[in-house]
Amino acid sequence: MHVFPSAVFALCVITSLACAFLLARSFARSRSNLLLWTALCFVGLAISNLFLFVDVLLVPDLDLLPLRHLSTLAAIAVLIYGFVWEAE
Repeated sequence: MHVFPSAVFALCVITSLACAFLLARSFARSRSNLLLWTALCFVGLAISNLFLFVDVLLVPDLDLLPLRHLSTLAAIAVLIYGFVWEAE
């Protein structure tokens, strides 16, 4: 039964990293700053998903909830900063 949760968590990490890679590649071509901020946000979300994978499956006795929330907060803060930067 641990196969399905681990597959879902691994796919979440891979998907976030794929989005970050595609956004970074688009930023390299177009030099739109909003793409950069969004790519950095997805890197932070991938880190959060990685913490979730480690927390739930690899080390269930260790509580990584504060690290998960901190990395998610940092990712969203980067995205909001990017939105405000582009609005000016």
